[in-house]
Amino acid sequence: MNKLWVRLLLAFGLVIGVTVIAAGLLANYQVTTQFRQFMTNSQAGLAIEPDLMAYYTTHGTWDGVETVFETLHGRGQGGGGMGHGQGMGMQFGRPTFVLADSTGRVVYSDSTREVSNQLSRTQISNAIPLSNQAQSVGYLLVDTPAGAAAQLTGPARSFVTQTNRALWLAGLMAGGLAVLVSIVIARELAVPLRRMAAAAGQIAQGQLDQRVPVKGADELAHLATAFNQMATDLQQAEQLRRNLIADVAHELRTPVSVIQGNLQAILDDVYPLEKAEIASIYDETLTLSRLIADLRDLAQAEAGQLDLNRQPVELGSLIETLIDLFGGLAHEKEVTLELEIAQNLPPVSADSDRVRQILHNLLANAIRHTPVMGQVKVVAEVVSTPDQFVKISVTDTGPGIAPEDLPHVFDRFWRADKSRSRQQGGSGLGLAIAKQLVEAQGGRIGVESQVGQGSCFWFVLPGLLHSK
Repeated sequence: MNKLWVRLLLAFGLVIGVTVIAAGLLANYQVTTQFRQFMTNSQAGLAIEPDLMAYYTTHGTWDGVETVFETLHGRGQGGGGMGHGQGMGMQFGRPTFVLADSTGRVVYSDSTREVSNQLSRTQISNAIPLSNQAQSVGYLLVDTPAGAAAQLTGPARSFVTQTNRALWLAGLMAGGLAVLVSIVIARELAVPLRRMAAAAGQIAQGQLDQRVPVKGADELAHLATAFNQMATDLQQAEQLRRNLIADVAHELRTPVSVIQGNLQAILDDVYPLEKAEIASIYDETLTLSRLIADLRDLAQAEAGQLDLNRQPVELGSLIETLIDLFGGLAHEKEVTLELEIAQNLPPVSADSDRVRQILHNLLANAIRHTPVMGQVKVVAEVVSTPDQFVKISVTDTGPGIAPEDLPHVFDRFWRADKSRSRQQGGSGLGLAIAKQLVEAQGGRIGVESQVGQGSCFWFVLPGLLHSK
């Protein structure tokens, strides 16, 4: 009972069983009732037919034929049957009659039901035809009231019994076939679910490479696709976790090793205990502090726990301040800094400190990768009017980024040149932090680059009108 396909089969079997029994009982009742009524009507019609034909042969018309029915009813009431009714096996009640001529016009009716003056085609097809010398002279309709039909005996009863038995047999065969089909359907439904359950158990044990086959395009196929995507996401998350641990360990190793080596050298009197040596050790502690701060910012941003002080920010003045700040570094590297700010640039709803941090990371990254006599250009413009988005782009003339590396630019600890150290290439967290900070403020960030033609990093922030 713990297996899904067994429970499905039992449910299907219950529905099939109830349906077959209900259909069998209804069919049995209808066959018996309708056949009894048919036999009663037929026998009543055959019983009165000779009297009607004798009347028509004598008079040549149906005028006055009601006397035949009155005589018949009188005999039936007096003799416990109705004329020849004793031979019909009728023990109670009596049928009613409707007589029509050869054109279907009603000439007599003692039916308690409403009858029109003209028989319909359906009524004519159900009536007993009356013929005189091979010529149609009329139609007789017989209607037995409910409960007045005669009990079946002899061959008629045997016929109904055989018919009902055949119906029950057909119902059982159909039910058996339905059960077989239900078994197939139940197994088809249960097999992919069982596979997913087994794969889920293996994933829970750490085997994240487990996948299930996807067949068809139904709900189970969609479920299998979603399951495989979940497994892929878990595998990627686990790989990112391992990479993060390895990257953090690698980033910490260099400054810690430098600090340890310098302190050991001082203890061994290799280096004198002088201010210059202590200053170099202090610089490494600052490197560690910056790495820890970067990791903290990234963790808070990814967890959605950043404290944002959103207010109207004039990006033009903020960008100009940063350009002045990086002027010395650009001059030292012989890199030209250009600034282009659109007129009437609307303010944005953002945290000014976080926007400054984003631009600081992008500018530092651009200058770092731009060669001597290169150029870094910052552009601020309005896009998506009237929604008032503001786009900031930082374009450099550096070596560019390979197409296969573009999807990983905003990954943690990613560097285009894997051989770069922290001192040469930063912590590898700047772009990841920038991405999280932009998205936390309702914006988007991206990069466009071609090898040998430089790169363009851009981000978009919503203006005040859009924020409202």
